[in-house]
Amino acid sequence: MTAFAEPLVLPERRGPAGRLSDFFWKHPHLLLLIMLAPPLLWLGVVYLGSLFALLLQSFFSIDDFSGLINYEFTLATYRQLLSETKLDIILRTVLMAATVTVASAVIAFPIAYYAARYAQGKWKVLFYLGVMLPLWSSYLVKIYAWKLILAKEGILTWFFEKLHLMWLLDGWLSLPVVGGNSLSVSYTGTFIVFVYVWLPFMILPIQAALERVPGNLIEASSDLGGTPAQTFRYVLFPLALPGIVAGSIFTFSLTLGDYIIPQIVGSSRLFIGQAVYAQQGTAGNIPLAAAFTVVPIVIMGAYLFVAKRMGAFDAL
Repeated sequence: MTAFAEPLVLPERRGPAGRLSDFFWKHPHLLLLIMLAPPLLWLGVVYLGSLFALLLQSFFSIDDFSGLINYEFTLATYRQLLSETKLDIILRTVLMAATVTVASAVIAFPIAYYAARYAQGKWKVLFYLGVMLPLWSSYLVKIYAWKLILAKEGILTWFFEKLHLMWLLDGWLSLPVVGGNSLSVSYTGTFIVFVYVWLPFMILPIQAALERVPGNLIEASSDLGGTPAQTFRYVLFPLALPGIVAGSIFTFSLTLGDYIIPQIVGSSRLFIGQAVYAQQGTAGNIPLAAAFTVVPIVIMGAYLFVAKRMGAFDAL
């Protein structure tokens, strides 16, 4: 029985395509560089370049007499952000983003815990469908649907009337800050819609973090005499905290920069997104609009730094 030895080196292929394939096979790093060049150029030129241009615009100013942009570096535009009206917009937006983030975490945690610990098989599939299904519908349709639900003639008002609780709703709407003519034109309505729209972005990271928690740790805590509250505080919550912080990155940043929800469901008081639109579109003050835009970038930069130190990116 005769054995024929296989050649260790394959013969070079003929033709332009064959030679090109052999060249990239011998130089894999060059092939990787060519494949990564288009997305890196997009990221560097289109994304980072536009952010740099935005930052550059914020150091210019607007001429009060002519309304033209004065292309001289100045901090006057940023000093305008420290005025009472502009600072009120920033603080209002940050407070709303923080409130929505905390409420989303409180609502999302038990849902994510059930999915991570008890849902199996088809029930886990139904869980993912239930969480993801709202994300598949139109963003504007959901907001306008909530506008109708929260209106005076909406189903929520009808529900309070049937339960004879209109006094409670009217009392809440009479409050000076969170109230209004109806829920559809109040901070409360804006808060409800924000939580509804961004809740899936909080549930999924928490569920992923809870999936990584070994079940024997919870059993060990119970065996050692720990109450459910102590087990949650000292075992479950610290291990799930990276997932909570990861979800808060989405809910906080998306609320911070959103323009449509406060415009459709909200009062006349502006948020940062509305202020950017008003300054850029109506007033034509592009430097001030750019300075407003830099504020969420700086806030999220600091927030992401803290989140990274807490290991939040491991739960993404």
